Amino acid sequence: MKRRFQFVPVLIFIILFLLLSWYAIGGLQTVTQEPAVSIVFWTTTIISLTALFFAIQGMQSRGMGSFFKIATHIFLVLFVSELLFVVILLLDDAYRFLAGIVHLIFQHQFLIPSRNNYWIDFGIAVFLISVILFIYGMLKGKYAYRVINHTLYFKDLPSAFDGFTITQISDVHAGSFTNPTAVQKGIDMINAQQSDLFVFTGDLVNNKAEEIKPWIKHFSQIKAPFGQFSVLGNHDYGDYVKWENELIKKGNLEQLKKYHGELGFRLLLDEHVELFKDGQKIVLAGIENWGLGFGERGDLAKALRDTSISDFKILLSHDPSHWEAQVKNNPSPIHLSLAGHTHGMQFGIEAFGIKWSPVKFRYKHWAGIKEENGRVLNVNRGFGFIGFSGRVGIWPEITVITLKKS
Repeated sequence: MKRRFQFVPVLIFIILFLLLSWYAIGGLQTVTQEPAVSIVFWTTTIISLTALFFAIQGMQSRGMGSFFKIATHIFLVLFVSELLFVVILLLDDAYRFLAGIVHLIFQHQFLIPSRNNYWIDFGIAVFLISVILFIYGMLKGKYAYRVINHTLYFKDLPSAFDGFTITQISDVHAGSFTNPTAVQKGIDMINAQQSDLFVFTGDLVNNKAEEIKPWIKHFSQIKAPFGQFSVLGNHDYGDYVKWENELIKKGNLEQLKKYHGELGFRLLLDEHVELFKDGQKIVLAGIENWGLGFGERGDLAKALRDTSISDFKILLSHDPSHWEAQVKNNPSPIHLSLAGHTHGMQFGIEAFGIKWSPVKFRYKHWAGIKEENGRVLNVNRGFGFIGFSGRVGIWPEITVITLKKS
């Protein structure tokens, strides 16, 4: 059944955006009364908003084609940049309002000082820098791979695995790639780590198995002495695209599982394997996607069947909400969990001691290492991208973890 176009929510959003734009142009008019500035501003706003409206309205019939992507990306850049400018205006106006209150208390007259041009100039600078950063994120940032190293200490790690290394990537989203040379650069960086074990923590494609076909020759180059292992993510099940029938949808998933094999990845579906070194072992388990709001398919108990409490266990589970719900307090200790899913929302700040992304309002822990109750979780920021065809401040990640015995 075709979903009806949600007119009222869209109308409310349009009104809010126009109010935001009205507030922003008020700030601009503080420093310039040139009519051309207002004309250009409002013309750009109306065109981008109109394009977005028709792109969303036609999405179900035409899909997310070129027009949809161009319209949404232009609007996103303008919206976020304008929002940052408005935040700075609000800070200045809040200060002016407080100054008026102080003047009322001491001078018995409510007098608000004029807007400070320095604040306006700063806001304009932030707006322009934001536009530049978004353009960089779309052209270069989405392929700006970086290697992040973590050394983790465990008192019950088998001594034979002291110094054992794991390379993790997550969220490839192969259907979004357009640059084979850039992707190959990422593959070369993965192999350059020469880790003992390679793991992939889900979302190989956006929607359909066929998306990975052009990239099999790239990702099949990844090799590690102890093997390459993978799990499924929420996008791998094809839940976000319309299928003719359930049989075709199931066939797509089965084909995707076969592609994991062609990549040289051992796909773990609610199961575990034992990795042996010098007569000692660790357990590597992997479950189907389990995530709050994204399908709770995985069966952790099944994956850990026939393991013991004393085994050193590593779990591959795509969604970090699974760690919060079932892993960190599991009666059978899972020493290390590896997840992805969040992408760090592909937008945020990780610099000068600041770590922030809007995704923090959805996930308690959205990137990097977290330790609780003697259990460790690592959330990879993702190798690929989806939705927004870029990354700003949250760069694509290759994680290298070194296990050490404490």
